[in-house]
Amino acid sequence: MTSKQRAYLRSMANTMETILYIGKDGIIPGTIKQASDALEAREIIKCAVQQGCPLSAREALNQMCEELQAEPVQCIGRRFVMYRPSKDDPRIVLE
Repeated sequence: MTSKQRAYLRSMANTMETILYIGKDGIIPGTIKQASDALEAREIIKCAVQQGCPLSAREALNQMCEELQAEPVQCIGRRFVMYRPSKDDPRIVLE
């Protein structure tokens, strides 16, 4: 992914609501399933790591991207953004 493509995705993520929270249990299979379903439906999602989570946002982002074959877009503070094109109906076009 080029820096221009990443910048485009970051601009899209600015107005998005956080839809996935990682809590004190860290990343569990249910979290992976929920993130995978959300990525298939939306292609880009914003997540947050809560106060008691054993992982930092960067660690959570790297682990989730590895398991979901997603691209990391941005990580600021406790929030991070991931992108994965939909297999069935890709809607976001990266030039």
